[in-house]
Amino acid sequence: MNEVRANHLIIRTPEGIVFSFLLASPVTRFLAYCVDLACISALAALLRIVIVLLQVVSLDFGAAAGVLMFFALQIGYGMACEWGWRGQTIGKRLLRLRVMDAQGLRVQFSQIAIRNLLRAVDFLPGFYLLGGLVAWFSPRTQRLGDLAASTVVIRTPKIEQPDLEQVTPGKFNSLRQHPHLEARLRQKISPVEAQLALQALLRRNEFEPASRAELFTRLGAHFRALVDFPPEAVEGITDEQYLRNVVDVVFRPRTAKM
Repeated sequence: MNEVRANHLIIRTPEGIVFSFLLASPVTRFLAYCVDLACISALAALLRIVIVLLQVVSLDFGAAAGVLMFFALQIGYGMACEWGWRGQTIGKRLLRLRVMDAQGLRVQFSQIAIRNLLRAVDFLPGFYLLGGLVAWFSPRTQRLGDLAASTVVIRTPKIEQPDLEQVTPGKFNSLRQHPHLEARLRQKISPVEAQLALQALLRRNEFEPASRAELFTRLGAHFRALVDFPPEAVEGITDEQYLRNVVDVVFRPRTAKM
């Protein structure tokens, strides 16, 4: 279940956990789009050079290829960036914005495709007027593409290094025995997922025993599926301890001792 409260998306899990995400305003999203538009314009300038070379071979082929390439650039830029950078384009990255599933889950490629394909509708009648108006009056600041894809855009302000001694007080971390898998785990976990894991550990004593066990079983299964560590690194540890190890890997400086 989720709700919107004072520009925050509030997500409540069945276990009684409440997570809060700061929604990006239409103005901030527009500024990010302006940065992306500049990037697209730069790439379009390079495409024009390619099209001119193709037109030397065949004028009709060059014109047809140009239409296809410009269409692919307009749509593909957002898809490629948001999928490769886990919900971010260059503009969103600079302004610390991120696309996420409206239910707080990892955004899927199908959702990214839908929201980018519908940019043409949001752009009507020009320069995102329709999409901007919809986002302005939407409780979650969603444009039409977001509504269709069930996505939201959140702000991810820079967070100070957490006090890991609250969750991993000097415990041995078996995951650090495998540096290459440890690096892969850091790469695969999104900032939103990392914060969810950290908040679950920091607030673990607030939950009833049954809810706490169910929560960490679900989280443990999710993070175990991201990277397949060898049996000697994961056997014999509980899901809660596994989550502690994951948070330690993600947040603790790499030079820190195990």
